[in-house]
Amino acid sequence: MSTAADMAPELEVGRWFNTPTPITLAGLRGRVVALHTFQMLCPGCISHGIPQATRLRKMFAQKDVAVIGLHTVFEHHSVMTEEALAAFIHEYRLDFPIGVDIPGTNNPVPRTMQKYALRGTPSLVLIDRSGRLRLSHFGQIEDMQLGAVIGQLLAEPGETQSAPADSALSDAGSGRCEVGANGKRTG
Repeated sequence: MSTAADMAPELEVGRWFNTPTPITLAGLRGRVVALHTFQMLCPGCISHGIPQATRLRKMFAQKDVAVIGLHTVFEHHSVMTEEALAAFIHEYRLDFPIGVDIPGTNNPVPRTMQKYALRGTPSLVLIDRSGRLRLSHFGQIEDMQLGAVIGQLLAEPGETQSAPADSALSDAGSGRCEVGANGKRTG
């Protein structure tokens, strides 16, 4: 049985793209959720994170796996506007839902990014069918490794399984944009 502590926190999104209605994690129960966080000016997001989210969207049935992008800006706020994001989504032909993380209060790190204690972008969060946070990973994950973890989550019969280990996934990879103690990028 899941406890409140196991449950993934709800997303704090100010605007949604590619969806007619706002998305909630509660509304996605019954599906595995792959939440890819990114920034338009993050090299690792452009080279790895966004293409991986696009491949995931094509690989798994939407009734089983919900792929969501989260534009979570912790730097260069003045140039990464919603208008620029709309053009970015159009130019890259992104068709999965993308939310804009709400800016932090007295903190350059956006609210959802804070709730999930994300270190930077790209990051990947996996949430199981019951709404439990099962993986939070900063940097690149090889497609085969990610597919295996998602396959495990899809094969689970219910809330009785334990979380897959993140330790087998390498935290290596170039082009990551990491948040420092002052909210500035360190990588």
